Amino acid sequence: MSIRAFFHKPIARRQRGVVGLLGVLLVAGGCADGGNATAEARNPGPGGSSVAEPSDANRAPTPLPGHAWVIFGPDTVVAEVAATPEERAEGLMYRDDVPDGTGMLFVFEDSQPRAFWMANTYVPLDVAYMDPSYRIVDIIAMEPLVTDSYPSEASAMFALEVRQGWFEEQEIGVGAQASIVFGVQGR
Repeated sequence: MSIRAFFHKPIARRQRGVVGLLGVLLVAGGCADGGNATAEARNPGPGGSSVAEPSDANRAPTPLPGHAWVIFGPDTVVAEVAATPEERAEGLMYRDDVPDGTGMLFVFEDSQPRAFWMANTYVPLDVAYMDPSYRIVDIIAMEPLVTDSYPSEASAMFALEVRQGWFEEQEIGVGAQASIVFGVQGR
């Protein structure tokens, strides 16, 4: 199933697919490291994967290259990954909506205070700034088209943007620990 088809499924079905996939990943991966995967395992090189492949019959939707699952316990965001300066500069600009369960994960080369703004962004968003271990250090509600910056309270290496209110609805706050599974090539 393509990621596009995955996004057009009703939310409840999409969440079941993600939950099913997580079960496959946990069983196939063995979880031998207790969730303390190395950076290489969390972000394998091109065509690489840190988990065994499920059979075609049991294959759940896999994020395309440039996508990742950002997992907070039972809640998951399928996020586009913005890892280059150009991708980070565009972010979620010019979008008319950000469906529940989706967002954008900004990946930086280092950890330092970050600041986002909402120029040309039409949808109210929340940004969760995360440290190198994927722990949320700050969550800020951002209003559409505001060109003032929304700075983080602490150094961050990652930022996750989702529809405004999503973190509160899921009871995810500062200090919450995420796991991230980056998409792999070759599906």
